[in-house]
Amino acid sequence: MKKSKKKKLEKKGWKVGTAAELLGLTPEEADYVEMKLALSRALREQRLKSKLTQVQLAKQLKSSQSRIAKMESGDPSVSIDLLVRSLLALGATPKSVAKYIQSA
Repeated sequence: MKKSKKKKLEKKGWKVGTAAELLGLTPEEADYVEMKLALSRALREQRLKSKLTQVQLAKQLKSSQSRIAKMESGDPSVSIDLLVRSLLALGATPKSVAKYIQSA
């Protein structure tokens, strides 16, 4: 957010901060959330790059379309383990998965 916009909002009485501050997350918890979101985005990108629908990917992973949607949206019920295994099944390498995590 631009500093000018932040000052303008604060002047009008709004409190401006991060999602981690709002939720009271520790730095470790915030990093964990960011890693999951990076993996979720990567999964969607890999699926689209592979020209697969959520239904097609679900069949490949022996899962359901709704589970794929949850995985791609960063749903809290989805584990990092499942995201990593799904990325590997789509052809990602351990090195590329590490890069996705590092980008968080």
